[in-house]
Amino acid sequence: MSNKEADEFVKKLNAGLELAEKRMLQEKSSRGENVVIYTEDKGIQHIPASQVIANNDIFQN
Repeated sequence: MSNKEADEFVKKLNAGLELAEKRMLQEKSSRGENVVIYTEDKGIQHIPASQVIANNDIFQN
């Protein structure tokens, strides 16, 4: 596999993962569910999926 092919594969993989995450968040948001996230400064948090969507441009539209 050439570097160009590897780059294309990684781009497709990332796009697929982003789409799967977006769909999961939309489904959880429609049911009013929370998601669990971890940040270095705040540790483990349970926040509404709708908040994650609202706070991240990549999940909108």
